[in-house]
Amino acid sequence: MASNRPSQKMDVGAALRGFGDQFRNLNPNDPSAWPAVPRYALCLAVTALVLAGLWFLWLTNSNDELESERAKEVTLRADYQKKVALAANLDLLKKQREQVQQYVTLLEKQLPSKAEMDALLSDINQAGLGRSLQFELFRPGQVSVKDYYAELPIAVRVTGRYHDIGSFAADVASLSRIVTLNNLTITPQQKDKDGTLTMDATARTYRYLDDEERAAQKRAAAPKAKK
Repeated sequence: MASNRPSQKMDVGAALRGFGDQFRNLNPNDPSAWPAVPRYALCLAVTALVLAGLWFLWLTNSNDELESERAKEVTLRADYQKKVALAANLDLLKKQREQVQQYVTLLEKQLPSKAEMDALLSDINQAGLGRSLQFELFRPGQVSVKDYYAELPIAVRVTGRYHDIGSFAADVASLSRIVTLNNLTITPQQKDKDGTLTMDATARTYRYLDDEERAAQKRAAAPKAKK
């Protein structure tokens, strides 16, 4: 039994020396000519490097995704807090919406309908006659249709005394319907020396669109929306 131990040590030593000898004098330009052990070790090392590189890339991508998700979380939290605040003030917002609707309804009442325009023109004419003004021109122009209303310009020329013209302008401003006087020019009558003046102006009044006009507006806007 004792005689076998030295031979076993010699075999192990010889094996280690032979293993080490395989790594000597290796040609780095031709790994295929290397002994088996160095070739397998090289394959294992390359595999380990490839796996390490892939692992690093995966961790990098995962870190980018994590940062992106964290940024989304911050945005979602802010959006959630905003919606919670809106929900808490929902009753107040409903009341404000009702107030706005009432105000819009009040403004719409100041706009005549298409059928009421003749009565409004008569009111403007009566306001001038009531101040003893003489109409030299009262000519409605072309109706201009806007997005939500129609505008009618009226060319007006009246003659009368200064205070009567001023009272006429105040009466027009006090009408229940919206009427504005634009492009005012006041000139004295050259032939008369009693203080008679001539006022040229453009009276503009507005009315809301009827159902047919609104439908036409929607039809005209439909091709633009498609583009």
